[in-house]
Order: sequence, then C-alpha cells, then structure tokens
Amino acid sequence: MNIKDKVVIVTGASSGIGLATAKLLAKRGAKVALVARSRDKLKNISKELQGSFPIRTDMTKENEIIVMVRETKNHFGRIDVLINSAGQGYDAPVEKINIDTYRKIFNLDVVGPLVAMQQVIPIMKEQKKGVIVNISSGTALMFLPNMSPYSSLKSALASISLTAREELKNDNISVIVVYPYITLTDFEKNTIKDTVENQAEPEEDRKTLSPPDTPEYLALKILEGIESNEAEIFAHDWMRKMKQS
Repeated sequence: MNIKDKVVIVTGASSGIGLATAKLLAKRGAKVALVARSRDKLKNISKELQGSFPIRTDMTKENEIIVMVRETKNHFGRIDVLINSAGQGYDAPVEKINIDTYRKIFNLDVVGPLVAMQQVIPIMKEQKKGVIVNISSGTALMFLPNMSPYSSLKSALASISLTAREELKNDNISVIVVYPYITLTDFEKNTIKDTVENQAEPEEDRKTLSPPDTPEYLALKILEGIESNEAEIFAHDWMRKMKQS
C-alpha cells in the first residue's frame, strides 16, 4: 500500500516507536490519528504534523477504543491503516509473576489491540481494503529468564495477528507483525519489574548484544511492512533466522 493520503491510526503516538512512526507517515503524506493517554502531548505533536488528529485514549478501556475508532472515521471519512504500537513491559520470574499486574499488562498489550482490530475490520471490509500492523517484540522469539510475562503477551499478539491475516486475506485486509529489537526509547524505564533484586544481565551477555535501534529505524520497518505486505517484519535478519529455526 502507498501511504500517501491514507488515514492511519497510530496508538502509543506520544512517544517512542509510535511517535517516530506518526512523524514518518505524516511526512510521507498520510493523515494520522494520534492516539495516546496524554492529551497535552498529543496536542503539541499534532501542531507539528499537518493533517493529524489527536484523540486522547486509554488503550486498556474498551469503550474509549470504540469511541476513538468512531471519531477517527467521522473526522477523516475512512480508516486505511491501524498501527497498534501502545504497550508496556513487565519482567518477573514465573514463580513471582503478580497476577493482577499481568492482567493489567494483558489488557494493554493484547486486549487493547484486539479491540481496536475488531472495530476497524468492519470499516476496512466495507472499503474492500486495509492494513493492520501489530507491534510484537523480539522477545516473543526467545526464552529469556524473567521476561516470560512480556514475551508471552507479545507472542499472543503475534499469534492473533497471523491468524487474522489468514481470516481476512479474501477481504483484501493485510495483518502484519513487526518484531522490534532493543530500541532507544523510555520503554525499559517504564517496564514494571518484579525481578529478584533487579537481577542484572551478566557482563558477557551485554557485550554480545548489538547496539540498540533508534525509533526512527523501527518506523521505517513499519512503513516497509505497510508497503511490502509481508506477514512478518523483523528488525534484523538474525531475528528472522531465529523464527525459522
């Protein structure tokens, strides 16, 4: 899909990957609905992005998501692309996972994107075309100690996405999963941690890691997915090989 003049919803648009993506798509001529919890941040961002539309939304609340999609459709007249970027991390060993915290993150990382998908799919079916991009995580491809809460949720989102891709292919609706690597955002700072005394990575493990990606790099990968219609977009080729192995 050529993004120029398309109407795109970007959740998590106030910072990080979501903000970088919103800026890139607006620069390429898209009309962007900016979705996040911070009304003030969205208003300021909207002043910089021509044709954008800020919609304050808590992605853990179904009724707010429903209103957000309806307002986007009413404002622009159509919805061509949904990008589910909003999310939060939660790290804990399996033995110590706090069930209430897990449910809270589940609502944001899985249920919120699912509700948004359910709201835009009928619109895209009526338009006979659409693209949905769900941001998973490279951790969904690995089995890392203390990261099962987050990786399991991002695995669930990837599974929902790829199944929906099969279900919707005859409706000309593409569903795409993007797997980011470590990215230079506030994500880690905002991650909830119930790890054992903030257990640190061994020094030798840190030395083997590639440098983090910029959010702008991930925004380009997201655009690549929209334009190429590939089912899965990996931040780096080694992640693709890991998925295939």
